[in-house]
This record gives sequence, C-alpha cells and structure tokens, in this order.
Amino acid sequence: MVTEMKAAPSPKSIPGISETPLVGSMFKHNTDRLTLYHRVARDCGDIGLMHYGPFRFIQISSPDLVRSLLVEHPADFDKGDGMRKAFQPIIGNGLFISDGDLHRQQRKLMAPSFQPRHIVSYADDMVRYSEQIQQNWRDGQVVDIGHEMTQLTMSIVGKVLFDAEVFTEADELGLAMSTVLSFVNYSLSHLFPIPMTWPVPRSNKARQALAVLDRRINQMIADRRASNTETNDFLSVLLRAREDGSGMDDKQLRDESLTLFGAGHETTATALTWTWYLLARHPEIFAKVQHEVDTVLQGRTATYADLAQLPYSLQVFKEAMRLYPPAYAVSRVALKDCDLNGYPIKKQDIVIAAVYAMHRRPQYFPNPEVFDPERFAPEREKQLPRYAYLPFGAGPRICIGNHFALMEGHLLLATLAQHVSFELVPGQQVVPDPNKTITIRPHAPIKMVVRRRSAK
Repeated sequence: MVTEMKAAPSPKSIPGISETPLVGSMFKHNTDRLTLYHRVARDCGDIGLMHYGPFRFIQISSPDLVRSLLVEHPADFDKGDGMRKAFQPIIGNGLFISDGDLHRQQRKLMAPSFQPRHIVSYADDMVRYSEQIQQNWRDGQVVDIGHEMTQLTMSIVGKVLFDAEVFTEADELGLAMSTVLSFVNYSLSHLFPIPMTWPVPRSNKARQALAVLDRRINQMIADRRASNTETNDFLSVLLRAREDGSGMDDKQLRDESLTLFGAGHETTATALTWTWYLLARHPEIFAKVQHEVDTVLQGRTATYADLAQLPYSLQVFKEAMRLYPPAYAVSRVALKDCDLNGYPIKKQDIVIAAVYAMHRRPQYFPNPEVFDPERFAPEREKQLPRYAYLPFGAGPRICIGNHFALMEGHLLLATLAQHVSFELVPGQQVVPDPNKTITIRPHAPIKMVVRRRSAK
C-alpha cells in the first residue's frame, strides 16, 4: 500500500516596491515616512517589502496580519537592537522597551494600577487641570494648541503619577521630554546615529535634558520612600506593588516612571491637538459636540459618571486617532525564520505594522480621508474587523494605559468644549510630521484663536 504524501504549501511571495539601489527606501523613510507607508499599502496591499540600507522592512497593513504578528506570534519577535539602542539610554528597561521575563514580570506588577476601577479615581484631577488651563485663555487670544495640550497633559500625568503639582514647571519638563524624544527619533531614523555619549551638540543637549528629568524623578522617588503617608498616585502604587513578595528597586521605578511620564503626556497631547484641529475644520461637528456637552452637563463640572452620557464626544476622539494615530506604526524584529499567515519572514527582518496606512485603507474605512465620527457609533464600530483600528497596539504588549488615555481624552475634550471654541488662524499649512518626535505631531505649531462661550 502506497501512502500519498501531500506537498507542503508553497510560501506566499511578498511584493516589493521600486527603490534606490543600495540605500533602498532609507531617505524616503527619514523624510516622508507616512507617504511611504501609504504608498506601500496602496501598491502592495496587505504586505510589502522595502529596504532601509541593508535591512529588510516588511510592512503589514491588514487586520489578519496584525493579529498574526502581535497576538498569535509575539514570542517570535522582539523590539530589536535598534529600538533598544534608541530608547535604553533614556528609559532604561522600562515597560515600553523591555522584553522577555522582565517585561512579563513588570507588566504583571503594573497592570492592576491601570484597571478601570483604579484609574477612575484620577478623573477629578483631569477635570480640575482642564478647568484651570482654560481660565487663562482670553477671548480672541491666539494659542499654540499643541503647546497648550502638552502643558495640560503633563500637569495631569505629574499629578496622577507623582502627586506633584508640576503645572508651573511644565515648560521646563516639557522641553526636557521633547528634547529626549527628539533624540530617540533621530536615533531611530539614522542608520548610524551618533551615540548620546559623544560630545557633540545634539548629544550634549539630550544628556542635559535627561539630567533634568532624572533629577526630578529620582527626588520624587526618594521623597515617596521617606514618607509615611500612603497616597493614591501611580508611584505610590508601584512602590507597594509586589509579585512573589518582591517589588521594584529604585532603578526600575525610575525607568517605569520616566516611561509613563513620557508616554502618558506625549501621546494624549498629540491626539488632542489633532482633535481640536479637526473640530476647527469642521464647525458643524464641533457644534454637535458642544450641544451634547451642554445638554448633559447643564453648566456644571464634568465627572467620570457623565462620560457614559457623552458618546459622541468619545466618537470624535476615536476618529481623530484613526486619522492621526499618535503611535502611527508598531515595529518588531524577527528572532528566527518564521511566517505570518504563510508569508515568509527571515530572522532579523523588521516587521512594521503601519497603523497610519491601515487606518486609511478604504476597505476598512470607506472615504478614509473624511473626518466622520459616526464611524465609531456603537453599531458601526462593532462591524469593523478586529485589529483594523489600532491606536493602542494589540496582544500582550497592548498599551497598558489605553483605558487611562481614553478616559483622559474624553474628559478633556468635554470639559474644554464646554467653555471654548477654537478657530484656525488662516494661512497655515498643517502637515503631520513623525520625524520630530516618536509621535505624529504637526510639522509646525498649529495656531488657533480662542472663542470663549457664554455660560450654558
């Protein structure tokens, strides 16, 4: 009796784009990567191959491949040496960059602090700082909306992370954080970046900024350890966190605190900046948000309990993050030869989940360039393919602060819309630029005119 053997299925081929010899798409990636990602998704579809000098970049922009990479095969990939070299001088072994057992241990220690039942306690502080910042805006005043949102979110994260009133220090700390994030982005965008330890102007500036952040954070850790008062801020909760009887040492606390401080203000500030920009361009949607807020709040201060009655405001925030996701791409490096849904991936290949490009693919989001908050009405949101919308990543490394960020964005949007409207200063060219920091900030400051609303 002869048993017929079935041939193994042939691996799928990965289409590529036309590129410059030797350097590949390196220059385009460094100067206009969003257009590059969009082009790869348009020309190659769900998966496409490009090169960054000698390195292979595999771009994916479909929900199925995202699930395969981030959910089904996370152990076959890690952050890679490039990410570690860029981030570790800044955040050490914080949760964003750590891998393996350390990441699993830290995630387990920190996860309870980010559950909805715990973060609800921070809602009142978020609203208080929102009320405080808008009181300083005069009718007709021109503001840099990105700067204002950074100042606001930094004040909030300083309070909830350290129980510190850092509102008046936001500029110093904000400049320091922006400087180190810019250095990280420089390191990620160059094949042979100059290390931070070298005595050149860019590195000197980054080291000085990091010293400012280290000094403030280490002092806060020391103060908290010396205090007998039990508080509810994240730092205190992390100090008390235990897994198998052990907690974090000062170095790990510093790394996690700096990670949370950076990510906790930069991403939300960026998302809100784009939200106000889109609302200013679509006054009819802005008016609908304000009508909802006025109807629900009736002139009183917002609370966490009100959020359930403000669904359209949340839809607006989610749609803004679709068009301009702060984390516009997620990258992983293959630890071994493997495959993603039959597509062969070689060891050391860099796989990029191009969130920005996927969010603009018409098969998932019809008329993708249109700002349409109704996409996230409950029934329509349920119809989206899972992992087609990816503002916080997915799988075991999904953003640990996703609930916090959604609550914060929702509350800040409602609170500020209650008091003011914004109009764009004419003549501005607003272009997203991921090359300045690790998020998708505008290329230049967005100037807006504040219009104060009468009491409702």
